[in-house]
Amino acid sequence: MPAAAIILAAGLGTRMRSALPKAMHPVAGRPMINHLVSACEQVFDRIVVVVGPDMPAMERAVAPHATVVQADRLGTGHAARMAAPLLRDFAGDVAVLYADNPLITVPTIRKLVTTRAAAGLALLAMRPADPGRYGRLVTAASGEVERIVEWADATEAERGIGLCNAGVVCAPAADLFRWLDAVGNANSKGEYYLTDIVGLAVADGRRVVAEEASEAELAGANSRAELALLEAGMQARLRDAAMAGGATLTAPETVFFAWDTTLGQDVSVGPNVVFGPGVTVEDGVEIRAFSHLEGCLVRRGAVIGPFARLRPGTEVGREAHVGNFVELKAAHLAEGAKANHLSYLGDVTVGARANIGAGTITCNYDGVNKHRTEIGAGAFVGSDTALVAPVRVGARALVAAGSVITEDVPDDALAIARGRQATKPGRGFKGKKGQV
Repeated sequence: MPAAAIILAAGLGTRMRSALPKAMHPVAGRPMINHLVSACEQVFDRIVVVVGPDMPAMERAVAPHATVVQADRLGTGHAARMAAPLLRDFAGDVAVLYADNPLITVPTIRKLVTTRAAAGLALLAMRPADPGRYGRLVTAASGEVERIVEWADATEAERGIGLCNAGVVCAPAADLFRWLDAVGNANSKGEYYLTDIVGLAVADGRRVVAEEASEAELAGANSRAELALLEAGMQARLRDAAMAGGATLTAPETVFFAWDTTLGQDVSVGPNVVFGPGVTVEDGVEIRAFSHLEGCLVRRGAVIGPFARLRPGTEVGREAHVGNFVELKAAHLAEGAKANHLSYLGDVTVGARANIGAGTITCNYDGVNKHRTEIGAGAFVGSDTALVAPVRVGARALVAAGSVITEDVPDDALAIARGRQATKPGRGFKGKKGQV
């Protein structure tokens, strides 16, 4: 049976104290909404995202999926009803999910849809360590859900129930929108609550069944502190996946991944390494402590760090070395190339087995435009060299230490570009006042 999803993403996240819509706050380098959309794409045939007014960034983030605007924020039931014009005649099930639940997995969503097939309404539930003010699920002896009672309205006995509502529901489209149309707002906030459809389904004689998932998977974020907890949960998941895939993390709790980080087998990652979005690391790479990688490709057998920074557009070739306090930006290092110490290489191509001395910089920006530097295979660039782009250092060329290179260096040539040393005998400290 076909299935569709409504994702509620109109919340401002007032407690976030941010101009950014709540669902656009990142987890593992990706907006929360995109984590959920990605999972939903693997289960649902159609996705409709309910956004608030003036949220163009959200609409761009979820494209090409349809969006509808909830101009007046009158509760979750009202938000879900905004999708009715697009899905009321949908011939299948419709699930309603929340954009600030980025940790829900594809298997859990599939279980929800499968459970619905044997019931009139399915929902997700959890047993949190601290149920707090979550709504409680009141169930019959058979396990079917009879009603959801909000904490404020619950008796002491009901507050003792451990099974809590996670808010996610799934029902046939016709039933869902009929129930949503019947939801009222006779409550202290004057809002239309999605959870009220449970009572309406029971009144219709439909079976309501809860599918349980872990608290960590169903957690949401209404504050920066809760956002940090989501980040911690996602990082734990990513670390486990990296190690299960064959990578060694010396101190896993100190390594931070982006949602799309890809590590090959036998990769070794030292303590306090950070991966930004867009990083692929091939087999057998060693990434040493305190390195930061973003938007780059590291080929098989390379060694990175410690204290190295790889910025977007960088490719490090097989068996290449990038050492301590070396920064690469839009740099291509070929196989076996080495930049071991204290260098900035931006907008540069470094040939195979070339060696870049300590303190080398590519002067790639003239104040208006960026320019590239080309260093040929087998070249040796001495320490404390400035390469003023655009410039080419030929294959097997040698650049003397302390040079400022402004003209191309031919293959196999020696380039020296520095002032001649002048030595003045007797002009040292000897005999000067205060010296012995």
